[in-house]
Amino acid sequence: MLTVSRITHIAIKVTDIDATLDFYVGKLGFQEMFRLEREGKLWIIYLRLSETQYLEIFPGGEGEGVPGAERTGYNHMCLEVPDIHGAARELEAAGVPLTRPVVEGADGNWQAWIADPDGHRIELMEMSPDCFQAKAIARLMGE
Repeated sequence: MLTVSRITHIAIKVTDIDATLDFYVGKLGFQEMFRLEREGKLWIIYLRLSETQYLEIFPGGEGEGVPGAERTGYNHMCLEVPDIHGAARELEAAGVPLTRPVVEGADGNWQAWIADPDGHRIELMEMSPDCFQAKAIARLMGE
């Protein structure tokens, strides 16, 4: 069976590269790692999430918005934050509205939702020590 260590990246296609960089770098604080060109044109921008995880931004998206939450395919990415209420305040102060307010999710974590300029859904999550994920991780790690 294949051994997988972690998810290393998510790739998104965007319509406005400047608005996208303002959102992810300027408002969420991601760091630009590097850019790749293909045939003399910008092809991909890599943004750092952690030591081994990044977001690939592909310019040149066509159309408006992303498929609705009920459509098959990419649905959302989740970013863990240490303080969901503080994160919500920071984002709203930076002009990033919550698309769904801070609530306790069915899994026992605190969550809120935002969207990038193209409408890609982003869940923000503060992991609770008693949530289903934390309990499962402890069980799987033999703790």
